Amino acid sequence: MKLDLQLLENIFNIDSPTGFTKNVIDYLDTEIKNLGYSTERNKKGNLIVSVKGESDYTLGLSAHVDTLGLMVRSVMSNGHLRFTMLGGLLLPTLDGEYCKVYTRDGKVYTGTILSTSPSVHVFKDSRSKTRDEDNMYIRLDENVKSKKDTLDLGINNGDIVAVEPKFIFTESGFVKTRFLDDKASVFILVTYLQRLKEQGKVPACNLKIMFTTYEEVGHGASQVPYLDELLAVDMGCIGTDLSCTEDQVSICAKDASGPYDYEMTSKLIELAKKENINYAVDIYPFYSSDATAALRGGADIKAALIGPGIHASHGMERTHVEGIINTIKLIESYVDNINK
Repeated sequence: MKLDLQLLENIFNIDSPTGFTKNVIDYLDTEIKNLGYSTERNKKGNLIVSVKGESDYTLGLSAHVDTLGLMVRSVMSNGHLRFTMLGGLLLPTLDGEYCKVYTRDGKVYTGTILSTSPSVHVFKDSRSKTRDEDNMYIRLDENVKSKKDTLDLGINNGDIVAVEPKFIFTESGFVKTRFLDDKASVFILVTYLQRLKEQGKVPACNLKIMFTTYEEVGHGASQVPYLDELLAVDMGCIGTDLSCTEDQVSICAKDASGPYDYEMTSKLIELAKKENINYAVDIYPFYSSDATAALRGGADIKAALIGPGIHASHGMERTHVEGIINTIKLIESYVDNINK
């Protein structure tokens, strides 16, 4: 299966911390309209693509464009910035990372996220100090010496801070970058639309493909259009007591919100076996998804969850192109067999 790796990189290089997703939604909207599909947006900014199928049964497919990030909490007396988290970042992995500060009037400044004891030559506790919101700050790449200097740049409380994703695609087929959760799955759904168009294929049911904007804070798909089923496409977890690897598609039987629909999950497993798709079935202990948000929002739907295996989630993440391909294959097989 041929993948558009430039599209993949483009998606990752558009900063989109939760609450600051319009730029990436605009980009996806243009790409999808260029394929010939119609789109709409709801009031919270979710992008919805409607594809007419052979039956009136309606399947939703979702992936979230919002990523983890930061927000300026306060400006310090020396001009540095305190921050608050947007979503559940693994803060120790941010020590020394580059970032961008987006002001409300459209300016962009660069900086570095640091511990308040950032030098082994100066601070005895530089190695041992806890990396958390109270012990970290942002050093701006501007000649600021005071709070007034920073405020004069137009930077203020509530400004968005995006962390550098550091996208790399290796010769061995690995994708190394922050925010594979969930931009890998955003790419997967756009690729699925590309393949439908290239093959001139009409799906077996109506599709509502949703790119959501607030999943990382729990309400991305809390309201959905009319659906019979929702298949959330998010990351597959890798780690202790989990069987998934980076080259597999993970099928989630249960996460922190409870079990997913038994019939849908069983069908996904059956199809993966039948089509020789490399897969794993796992329980995610500290996880919820857009499907969770839809169910808690009152949607009368069946719901399931799949995604490519991703290592070191909410830190420096990595997956393999085979995990992406296996996820696309399972989506295609599920749609093709939805009424069987």
